[in-house]
Amino acid sequence: MTKLTSIAALAASATLFAMTPANAQNINADPTYETVRLNGGFTPDPYTVRLRSGGSIDASTISSSCRGYIANAPDVRLHFRAGSLPLIISAASQADTTLVINAPNGNWYCNDDGGQGLNPSIRFDPAMSGRYEIWIGTYGSRSLEAARLSISEVSSE
Repeated sequence: MTKLTSIAALAASATLFAMTPANAQNINADPTYETVRLNGGFTPDPYTVRLRSGGSIDASTISSSCRGYIANAPDVRLHFRAGSLPLIISAASQADTTLVINAPNGNWYCNDDGGQGLNPSIRFDPAMSGRYEIWIGTYGSRSLEAARLSISEVSSE
């Protein structure tokens, strides 16, 4: 794989940009669904959370690279102590979903269709220890749709 190809592959898997937190997103708000604490090597893998994707805020207010509609508060907060494996955060739904994550390094990561079909997936390799704020968005509308968040070290949805 050439250097140019590997950069393109990285760009396709997850969009990364560093900036201060967006005004619309409250990374310190209580998560809507769950706070999760996992250490590297956790079981069962994947750890899943059933939720409803979407919200009233256009994710592009964080960056033009982000897609979909998300809520103000994170859907899930993950406290993670990294091991030797990557961390893969994915969503699955009958609806077209997106993923927005504020990672422990303070950077925002967004993905639209990096998983299977229209599902998003972001791979942190190497994984970072710390707090991840996770939003599952609904692409193209403000509707709330049934979805499943998966946190894994070995596979994406």
